[in-house]
Amino acid sequence: MMAWPFLRVILHLLQGLATCAVIFPFASTQRKESLVRNWSAALLRILRVCVEVKLIGATPSTQRALIVANHVSWLDIFVINSLQPCHFVAKADIRNWPLLGWLCEQAGTIFIARGKRRETRRVQEGLVTGILRDQRIAFFPEGTTAAQGNLLPFHSNLFEAAISAGVPVKPYAVRYLDAQGNLSEPANFIGDTTFIDSMMLILKARGMHAELTELPLIDSNGLDRRALSAQAHAAIAAALQAESAAHSHA
Repeated sequence: MMAWPFLRVILHLLQGLATCAVIFPFASTQRKESLVRNWSAALLRILRVCVEVKLIGATPSTQRALIVANHVSWLDIFVINSLQPCHFVAKADIRNWPLLGWLCEQAGTIFIARGKRRETRRVQEGLVTGILRDQRIAFFPEGTTAAQGNLLPFHSNLFEAAISAGVPVKPYAVRYLDAQGNLSEPANFIGDTTFIDSMMLILKARGMHAELTELPLIDSNGLDRRALSAQAHAAIAAALQAESAAHSHA
């Protein structure tokens, strides 16, 4: 029963590889963004993941900003990219994932080896350059995925890029819900779960609702990276708690 949906995902990945190899080298930035957006949206449709965008005290912003979000799954990247293609910072080992790793690299993912100060500084400088070139830069400050209902402490190092570039931080809160509006356990990508295992769990869920909540900009002016990180963490935590409380009283 799962063979056909799984095959559709593989074929879609192969189509993405062909696009990156044949079209990307000659495409403009706008064309690349359009291709990434459409490909990500199509992947989510195959996985039966629908996306809803919510605004909490915010209006959609097009100004330069450093985008941050909580991290639940590899799906997070494609949920955000289906609406607003970004250059994501990701762990270096993702580059070694079959097919998907190369696709992420071609889509502009910035890989970082965790725990190396020199590497963090190099990536941070690259983020500043990207922001000043009007690229949308995004990262997950937890540094790893967390089961839904848990928000891990934020690593503050890369928040320095917003301060250096003189731009605000734009936080997003990400949740995945089942048909009853409860947190969807198959979305969790934690522990020893492999990419293939995760994809099969999502396919078996037969429909998942991704909720992306856009929060107000956080002005980086006058803040150090730790204070900026703390404000972003508090904003995302409050949004996740508010949405859970609203569902429990519904």
